[in-house]
Amino acid sequence: MASVGVLTLELRLENSHSLKDKRHVVQGLKDRLRNRFNVAVAEIEYQDLWQRAAVAAVTVSPDRAYAEKLLRSVEDDAAALLGPDLVGASLEWLA
Repeated sequence: MASVGVLTLELRLENSHSLKDKRHVVQGLKDRLRNRFNVAVAEIEYQDLWQRAAVAAVTVSPDRAYAEKLLRSVEDDAAALLGPDLVGASLEWLA
């Protein structure tokens, strides 16, 4: 049976002064993660707040160990890109 892993990233964007600033950061993160890791990525919360964002990266794999390794790599890459703007990450399994 396939495993569905969901990595949720919580961002606090202290240097964002408008929704446009926030969109620039979030869109760059989404594009980078999609291109590097071939995962589905979407902003899932706080769409109308300037300095907060929640982004989810999702993968489906028949091998749960592979999916977990992939999503941990996504988290590490996001942390390297965002630095202290990444304030939390959680991984959950749907199947």
